[in-house]
Amino acid sequence: MNFNYTEQQDMLRTMAREFLAVECPKSRTRELEKDGRGYDPATWKRMAELGWMGLLLPEEYEGSGAGFMDLVILMEEMGRNILPGPFFSTVALAALPIMDFGSKEQQADHLPRIARGETVWTLAISEDPADCEFSKIRTSARPAGGGYALNGGKTLVPCANVADYMLVSARIRNGKALEKGLTLFIVDMKKAGIKVEIIPTITGETLCHVGFDNVALGAGDVLGTAGAAENMLGRVLDKAALLKCAEVSGACRAVLEMTVTYAGARQQFGKPIGTFQVIQHRLVDMLMMVDGLQYLVYQAAWMMSAGSDCAVQIAMAKIKANEVYQHTALDGIRIHGAIGFSMDHDVGLYYRRVLASRFFPCDTAYYQEKVAAGMGL
Repeated sequence: MNFNYTEQQDMLRTMAREFLAVECPKSRTRELEKDGRGYDPATWKRMAELGWMGLLLPEEYEGSGAGFMDLVILMEEMGRNILPGPFFSTVALAALPIMDFGSKEQQADHLPRIARGETVWTLAISEDPADCEFSKIRTSARPAGGGYALNGGKTLVPCANVADYMLVSARIRNGKALEKGLTLFIVDMKKAGIKVEIIPTITGETLCHVGFDNVALGAGDVLGTAGAAENMLGRVLDKAALLKCAEVSGACRAVLEMTVTYAGARQQFGKPIGTFQVIQHRLVDMLMMVDGLQYLVYQAAWMMSAGSDCAVQIAMAKIKANEVYQHTALDGIRIHGAIGFSMDHDVGLYYRRVLASRFFPCDTAYYQEKVAAGMGL
């Protein structure tokens, strides 16, 4: 395994860091937390012009044809800078599934528009915010008029308030019974019968409840094979979890760096607090945790790029990300002191996002069970 950046990856990382520092400083992040859209369309357009939305998409669909590791690096920089908006939901939760499982017609219709930044997407799976088991999904698609009528509701759907399209998991209704297999549908959000309600969050992220009342779908709106979406969703969420880990890794690195800077500048008893052993040891512990998380993320990304089975490695990275983000943000706040708890300090922006990242797409216990299964337990 070689985790050194290529020249192109170095350029991507530097360009992304410089772009985000200008386009989305922390003051802008705070403004967007209060904006009903949750993102800046002008910044979104410039991101598309840089080729970010189409980074992994094939060139035939106006993408760059880059590797998965390139997207990991980009997600790290977005996490480092706290970029609000629908990039993750559009690219990780929708574009990649369409690229992997969509028909040629679906790919040709949707992927170029995603690459150009013309459409915003999201994925709706959860119905119970405390449970991510696919077996609990009860949203139904009743055969009707050569297509389907979609009924039910989804919760904690990211960016649904600004989405043009949504991938929705549902069970096809056969009479009064729901079929066991899940189906993934492409839903145009302009269709009648869709209701979106924004859920208030302390993190500033935009999450929504979405209701479906006899939403008319065509046979061509099925992504992949009807009734076979459970395995597809497993692969979709594995990639999404790894990209979320990359985002968390970047955020942890930013917290560490700003805390080291603060410890070197904050004077106490006539010298910087970074000269005190207790502060030094805490910062060393933070560094080891952050580097350990980045290694697990890169290992899983390398295995995925090589086509290897990396489900256990992704689960390990997600467990580690949940642990490291919480510890790093809390230790950062402790070293900053009382100011770290204020809404106006940057370290607090990261801490408020800890819990949200811990439960997406599933909680720590879910991934611990996956690792245990991989150990043969």
